[in-house]
Amino acid sequence: MTQINIKNLTFAYDGSSENIFENISLSFDTDWKIGLIGRNGRGKTTLLNLLLGKYEYRGKISSTVNFDYFPYEIKNKSKPAIDLIADISLEIELWEVMKKFKDLELDDDCLYQPFETLSNGQQTKLLLAILFTKENNFLLIDEPTNHLDYASRDCVKNFLNKQKGFIVVSHDRDFIDSCVDHIISINRKNIDIQKGNFSTWWKNKQNQDNFELMQNAQLKKDIVKLQKSARQKKIWSDRVERSKNMRVSGIKPDKGKVGHKAAKMAKRSKVIEKRQNKAIEEKSKLLKNIDTQDELFLNSTKSRDDVVLSIKDLSIYYGEKLVVSGVNFDVERGDKVAICGQNGSGKTSLLKLICGENISHTGNIYKSSGLKISYISQQYDWLDGMLADFAHENNINQTKFLTMLYRLGFKKEQFDDDIRSFSAGQKKKVLIAKSLCEEANLYIWDEPLNYIDVISRIQIEQLLRNSDITIIFVEHDAAFIKNLANKIVNI
Repeated sequence: MTQINIKNLTFAYDGSSENIFENISLSFDTDWKIGLIGRNGRGKTTLLNLLLGKYEYRGKISSTVNFDYFPYEIKNKSKPAIDLIADISLEIELWEVMKKFKDLELDDDCLYQPFETLSNGQQTKLLLAILFTKENNFLLIDEPTNHLDYASRDCVKNFLNKQKGFIVVSHDRDFIDSCVDHIISINRKNIDIQKGNFSTWWKNKQNQDNFELMQNAQLKKDIVKLQKSARQKKIWSDRVERSKNMRVSGIKPDKGKVGHKAAKMAKRSKVIEKRQNKAIEEKSKLLKNIDTQDELFLNSTKSRDDVVLSIKDLSIYYGEKLVVSGVNFDVERGDKVAICGQNGSGKTSLLKLICGENISHTGNIYKSSGLKISYISQQYDWLDGMLADFAHENNINQTKFLTMLYRLGFKKEQFDDDIRSFSAGQKKKVLIAKSLCEEANLYIWDEPLNYIDVISRIQIEQLLRNSDITIIFVEHDAAFIKNLANKIVNI
């Protein structure tokens, strides 16, 4: 058993005024199965890249193991997938990779297609098949479950459960619970490591947050009392000081005695002020790692009709190929409908068809009169520009939009940054905040939680569950579906 040691790590990106990490120290064994979690933009991928030696930093990182990073970098996505295997590793045999296809429910045909033409799920599966054939290195796995269906996620779980040690970044609660024995959490002010899975970490975090909040509430009361007492003592001191020059019935006051009293009162006032400042300093040490979960809000409106959408005998075609057939379901006002199915089964096409895109199909789609739809696609790469301009272009209230992002974990300083500089999770949050600010009767979200941190997932889940929103969504987060959907449509 060996260790990976990080000591006094400090790192900031070029041109950034703020450090991602500052004097961070931790160590962990190479046979630990570690889940790395933290809010979007906290530096999870950055930490993995620092372990790989990609960036210069201050401090020390020492280890005796070799690292493998997933997902692999694909420089030329126009190449057939079969040619990319050799680009990633010359040691891997094609037959070894293809053996993994069955478990991942991946067709051999994808090997001969340009990588860029594969769906997001197929791309992830192909890279995972390559990962599953590699041995001996310590794995740094960055969000392997994005775009994956249930069966494929189970396949990744089984693979990781057979591994000796790794670090995996994931925001899927069920996935992390099933395959890790330690958690590294990147908090607001520090990094800590705990034994256990996500559920044990989350319980410990909630207990710690509640303790700090109770301490903070009591400290606020103490500070109010101290401030009141300090103000009163200052008033007394000033009043005594002014009495030096006052005459009562022609009698001249004893300035020495009065001055001594005033000085004594002033000293007491200073002592109380010092106590107050010390209490404020103690307060600043509390709440350091509490990730606020302020409630999100909606701008939804109710549809005119009880039945918002009705699908009858629907079939969808890709050219002449039948992809989806015999789909029937109704969406009533207030329904939360999960569309489930394997990667490539036509879930995204179904959502696009409902939104009005020209997709070859037979059957009927009935929509409520005057139906307004807010849509979130899987894609986010097109996002750029400033947040204020984005809000204006999409005709949404800028104040509400920025407030939503702040509650989803954005810093106010980021409001002046170009969206292109945001992490993948932060870009997805931009789309979610936009949708929540739009006035709509029906919300259609296609894998909205990809790259979204677990705390924000819980916020979004609570908002949707506690509202009368009508929503159709595709998502592979089992906990999200279980806690939200009142209807499930299997494709």
